[in-house]
Formats: sequence, C-alpha cells, structure tokens
Amino acid sequence: MLAFGFSSGLPFALLIGTLNAWLGDAKINLATIGVLSWIGLTYSFKFLWSPLVDRVELPGIWRFGRRKSWIMLCQAVLILSFALLAMTNPATSIGWFAIFAVMGSLASATQDIAVDAWRIDVADEDAPVELLSAIYQFGYRIASIVGGAFALFLAARMSWGVVYAIMAAFVLVMLFVAAQAPDTERPPRGLLNEALEQPGELNPRVRLAALAIVTVSWVWAIATIASFMASMLTVAPGAKPPSVADFTRLVGPWIIAATVLVPLIVAATTNWMRAHGKGVQAEHGDASGSGRTALNHMYGALVSPLAELSGRLGWGVLIIIGFILTYALCYNIWSSFAFPFYLDYLKYTKDEVAFASKIFGIIMTMIGISFGGYLFGKIGKFPTVLIGAAVTPFGNLVYADLADGGPTIDVVARVTGLTALGALLGTDERMVRLLMAISYENIATGIALTAFVAYLSGIVSKKFTAVQYALLSSLTFLVGSLGRGVAGEAFDSYGYAIVFRWTAAAGLIAVAFVLMEWARVTAKERRERARPADTGARATEALAESGEPAR
Repeated sequence: MLAFGFSSGLPFALLIGTLNAWLGDAKINLATIGVLSWIGLTYSFKFLWSPLVDRVELPGIWRFGRRKSWIMLCQAVLILSFALLAMTNPATSIGWFAIFAVMGSLASATQDIAVDAWRIDVADEDAPVELLSAIYQFGYRIASIVGGAFALFLAARMSWGVVYAIMAAFVLVMLFVAAQAPDTERPPRGLLNEALEQPGELNPRVRLAALAIVTVSWVWAIATIASFMASMLTVAPGAKPPSVADFTRLVGPWIIAATVLVPLIVAATTNWMRAHGKGVQAEHGDASGSGRTALNHMYGALVSPLAELSGRLGWGVLIIIGFILTYALCYNIWSSFAFPFYLDYLKYTKDEVAFASKIFGIIMTMIGISFGGYLFGKIGKFPTVLIGAAVTPFGNLVYADLADGGPTIDVVARVTGLTALGALLGTDERMVRLLMAISYENIATGIALTAFVAYLSGIVSKKFTAVQYALLSSLTFLVGSLGRGVAGEAFDSYGYAIVFRWTAAAGLIAVAFVLMEWARVTAKERRERARPADTGARATEALAESGEPAR
C-alpha cells in the first residue's frame, strides 16, 4: 500500500505541479500553462472509464491479477510518458509535449481507480481499510516531496529532461513492487444483471436511452475541451491564440451543464418513471446476451449511482453538487500557477521553493489535516465544514499580499516575533514571508480537506460507495480545472494580486452552499425527530376513538 500510494502521488505531483515549473523555465506564457493544466481534467472524468477498469480482463497480463494487471499497465505507460517528456523541448514542441503529458495523466487517473479498488478489495481484519488508507496517504505525501521538492532540487543542478528520466526510474521500481503484491478474485458474474432484470426495474430501451443521453453529454464535454486545448497549443507563430476567457465564459457553463446537470436530470427522470410504473418491466428480464450485459454494466456504473443519490436526497442534491463544485475552488483554480508565481514572479530559487512548498508546506498540510480531525470530533461535522470553507479564501488574500510585496505579512511577522526567530535560524525576512504564506494556505487547506472527505463519506450510499465517492470527488476538479485556463490569462493581463482577490471572493460561494446544506440537514433532522411523536399522537387518538385502552 505504501508503494501504491507513492505510485499514485508521484505522477500527480509531476504532471499537475512540477511540470509547470518546467514550462515557466522554458518561458511558456501563463495562458498556455493554464490551458495545459487542463490535463488535470482526466482526474475529473476518470469515473467514465472506471467500469472498464473494474470489469475488463487485459489480454496477456490478466494473469498478474484483477487489479494488479491494470496498475502495472498504467505504471508502464507512466514510464513511457515521463521518458518521452524527458526527450521533448516544450519551447519548440509544445504540441507533442502536451500529448505526452495527457498520456501520463490518463495513465495516472486510471491507476488511481485500480489502486482505490485494490485497497478496498484486499482489506481484512489484519489490514483494515482505515489502516491501508492512512498508509496510502503517507506514501502519497512522500511522493509529493519526491515529485516536488526533490525534483526542483535536481532541476537546479541538471536539465529538466534528466529529472523526468530519474522520475521514470522511480516508477519502474514501483512496477516491480506491484508485481509482488497480493490480489483478489473477481466476484461472481451476473449479480448486476440480475438486479437490473427484476420486475419493476426500467426496461432495456429506457435504460439505453438514459445511458445514451449521459454518455453523449460527457463525450461532448471532453471532446470540446480537447479540441480547444489542441487549437490553443497549435497556434501558428505570430498568430493570435483563441481567448481562454471567452471559451470559459461562453462554453464553460455548458460543459458543467453537460457533465453535471444533464446526468442529474436523467437520474431524476428514471426515478420518477420507476416510481410511477412508466417504462418498467412487468416480469423478469433476460440478460443472457453480451450486449444486454454491457448495457447493464454501463448503466449500473454511470446512471444508477446518481439515480440513487437524487432519489434519496431529492432537491437537496443540487445544493450538494454546488457545494462540491465550489468547496475547493479557491485552491484548485490557481494551484497550477504556484511554481511560476514563486519562481518567475517572486524570484525565489528552486531550492527555496522546494523546501518551502514541498517539505515545510507538506508538514503544514499534515498539521492542518490533524487539526481538522480534532475539530471534527470536538465541534461536529458542519461547524468544521463551515470553518474549512471560510478559512480557505483568506489564504488567497494572504497570497495577494505576498504578490504586493508582503507588507501585511511583514507586520504580522514582526509583531509575533517570527522575523526575529527567522534571523536566529539564519532565514531572512523574505523567506519568512514565503513560509508564513505557505503555512496559512496549507493548514487551511488541510482543515478543509479533512472536513470535505468526512462530508462526502457521510452522504454516499453503502450500495454505491466506490462509484458515488469517485463520481462526487471527481467533480471537485471540474470547476477548478476549467477555471485555471481563464486564471492563467487573467494573471497575464491583470497580475497576480488582483486575481488572488477575485478568487478569494469566489470562495464565498462555497460558504453560502455550506450554510444552505447545513440548514437543509437541520430541517430534515427536525422533521425526523417530530415524526415519531406525531405518529404516537395519532395512534393514541385512534385508540381513544375505538374505545380500546392505550398500552
């Protein structure tokens, strides 16, 4: 589990974060960096191909194991991706560079699906899933240091190509570890088919229509994003590139509607039809054909989880989706520009950024996660979730001050004695400024992350735990990934400070959604507490009217 956690965290660190430091060194403009950061959307859409990872036996390597075969395949593709990136100059071949990066991100997202499933499958009394999850996070954080701080340390002393070749060697070691891991048997076939063929379930034509609408919506969204990325990265020298801001403003809302709103409408419609007996099977269906089986698998993976969620939560699902889409917005929308901000704009060295961001910063994140867990147990779920939503926007304001030279940060540092402490430790005021900004940002993000994971874990159904959690957690990347494109263009046009203040203001939307969800859950709990009393009162009245004694 430690090795699999490392194998999952390393490509994410290298492709979503460190890659942008390479692009900054190559003098790629921020708008292009922002568009290239859309490779992170593979993590948003990974649930689309999760049924393949769950059910398809890979020819030739299936004998390595149900999950291991997929993990090992993804690791091999990652090695190839990093090797190809190492041989490519982004300054002269940005198109090929982007293709190799997308290939790596697809392999990384697919590996995450298989690793998550492996963790749940192999858990037992000796190695419970809670322990495996903790070890996974530990491996993931180690990989963040290697793919972030260590990679930057190496890049200060050798070329970026050599750095990524070394990272490919780390993944090769993980591949040999994966070959020795245990695995589990495939579950009996036919269970899903049997459930969907029961009387009262939607008939195959209705299921096919629902699945087709959802699939077309998602395929259109992915194709639209990929097409714009290609047009942005293949602009002829001297030609004006298409506007990222216009694309995000005009097409972005339709992408969100296609990936979120349309599937929710389809799910709600199927619930209504089943509840009213429309388009349902009168008798047990026959799922003996391979086409019918494939339909049932895809429907069970892509439509059923949302149908269950919308059926259980009703209109409250809209609040929850809004909460998920906006909760990590402040951080996600600018995280890809952290290295260009530190290195190119603030002129810190790679060694300084490596220590501050990827060693000191990860320690601060762990402190934030621990503090979030303490708050969750001490004051409860929604107060902690609200604190997480509220403290994150202030992190962007801290970075806005840092972009302006850190006048407020310097005052706080002097008043609290941190400037004097830094001097004793051999650190100048400029480095103290960076460490303070990263401290607040990472602790706040750690608190928010803990609250968010606990919240999501509490609303998923046990029947669809893996699929619903993967689906909902994937949505957290969606708005942030789309917003990075316009953020990169805005950084180029308006500067860092003002954009940080805009994103801080956008974070208030998440606070509003948290308050609405808190009110919704509180009202629901109040109704549930009142219902037994009402039932008892009605029963007493009925007994009185019948003349029977109450017991």
